[in-house]
Amino acid sequence: MRIDKYLKVSRILKKRTAGKELGMNQRLKVNGRTAKASTNIEVGDIIEISFGHRILTVQVNEIKNQVRKSDPPLYTILSEERRLESTEPTKSDIIEE
Repeated sequence: MRIDKYLKVSRILKKRTAGKELGMNQRLKVNGRTAKASTNIEVGDIIEISFGHRILTVQVNEIKNQVRKSDPPLYTILSEERRLESTEPTKSDIIEE
């Protein structure tokens, strides 16, 4: 399954397009390698997602096309790090230049 679809189905992200944008901005890694939104994932893969001020690392436990709210999560959270500063420029940084 494509990583952008997995992130949506597993409810890590609310929209599949958000996964696509993360892939385009090189903020997704699968097993330590930078991944595009079209990268296929398998059970056991480790996904690292860089949000603004946090990095979420999860391990894929199961892959399904649909899940119910009552189903257990399709992933295990391995770590969640918070950064004091984002490495991405903010709107105010761009405006000041």
